[in-house]
Amino acid sequence: MDAPLILALARARLDAGEAAVQEVWASHRALFLRFAPERRAGLEAGLGWLFLLNPAPELWLLHEKDPALAPLKAEAKGDLSRRWGLELKGARLEDVEGDPRERWLGLRWRRRAVTGRIEVARLAFQAIPGRAGLRLDGLDLNPARLGLGNPFPVGMPEPDREPPALVRWRERFGGDLEAALAGQRPEVLEGEGPLLARHRAWSLARAEKLILAPRQQAVDRRAERERTRLARYGEALASDRARHTRALEQRTPAAALAAELWRLKGAQGTVTLSDGTALDLPEGQRAEEAVQRWFAAVKRAERGLQRVAELEREHRRQLLELEARLGPQAETPAPAPVVKSKAKEATRRMDQGRNDKRADGKGRAFRSVQVEGMEVLIGKGDADNDALTFKVADNLDFWLHVAGVPGSHVIIRNPDRLSEPPRTVLERAAQLAAWHSKAREAGKVEVHWCRVADVSKPRGFAPGKVLLKAYKSVRVYPRE
Repeated sequence: MDAPLILALARARLDAGEAAVQEVWASHRALFLRFAPERRAGLEAGLGWLFLLNPAPELWLLHEKDPALAPLKAEAKGDLSRRWGLELKGARLEDVEGDPRERWLGLRWRRRAVTGRIEVARLAFQAIPGRAGLRLDGLDLNPARLGLGNPFPVGMPEPDREPPALVRWRERFGGDLEAALAGQRPEVLEGEGPLLARHRAWSLARAEKLILAPRQQAVDRRAERERTRLARYGEALASDRARHTRALEQRTPAAALAAELWRLKGAQGTVTLSDGTALDLPEGQRAEEAVQRWFAAVKRAERGLQRVAELEREHRRQLLELEARLGPQAETPAPAPVVKSKAKEATRRMDQGRNDKRADGKGRAFRSVQVEGMEVLIGKGDADNDALTFKVADNLDFWLHVAGVPGSHVIIRNPDRLSEPPRTVLERAAQLAAWHSKAREAGKVEVHWCRVADVSKPRGFAPGKVLLKAYKSVRVYPRE
């Protein structure tokens, strides 16, 4: 904002009537003063001044319910707002100081203190980009009271030349320059109506450009990234489903070959069935080994399809949540190819290998088993439990432990970021947690489970002992 415009807008508000401050809040980049309603001046309740420091120093006239104020108010600090409120709440605007040659605005406020004494303070606004700041000084006290943004001197600056903005105003208004600087010429801002109405319309437009539009652009970027991620995830699930479906096709030749093992046992290479069908066996494997291999592949494919179905349901749920949160958007962009850095992958594996080590350096800190395609990790000891939970596990993994009994920490890996583990996987992992504990012979026991992010270890806790922020329970029988 130009220095003449800031001065004209402040003086126009002063001429409209007493500006009594009813509410104050402050953040690291803005100060809002809500005024008492001035019906004689046609000012509705809820209007106030917003002194914006970033991204650009400007003075806005906004309503407390305007959308642009919500994100700025969300940044407000409670203690900071209280300090500014103690100094300005109940104060009335008495005078406006400033020089049209310098982007510095001084607002003189007067209020009656609790003690009955009249206090006078000056709120100075330095609207210089890169050096914007606010400063509140008690005129009857020497030290500065409060400040926001960049610090600057107490007194009014005294520039020695006219800036280009004032030159333009002088050329534009000529002999009416003083009236324009006093806020008596609405033409200082484009629009219709008196200057305060134009100031409000201009403030809404600037708030849309500086506050709301960047936030919406950030939301759109996040939505695009999320849509791209879900599109890649959907393609990966479709690829897995196709791979498992192809593996199921091995069921027919496996069953046909199994029915004729009585005569083809030990055969290798290409075998001919009784109906004349020729089957190519895997290289180096006999017929009975090929049957076992094919049936094992079919079982893995069946388990894989069950797992893919669960992930597809979760994928659809995430898509519906995204659509409900953001509304219909443009068509999902084609996913870009993912290029993995070999150096980063090698570093990750080295770090993972170091974290896997036991506390005594002998072997790994946990056992690993597969439950319906999901990896379950079981700690081996107290110190190893800490390493498993706080070094190996990810925050989105699931953590299990028997309630009230010493035992191993159990982790269910969650690379697909599921909200909850499948029930069968959860119960099997709970059975393992109960088996690897002192409650192995206790019958049905309670097992607590939560996300790893909800597990913490306060200073001084013994090895293996942790604190849970939140958890759920499941009751199972111990089973190896």
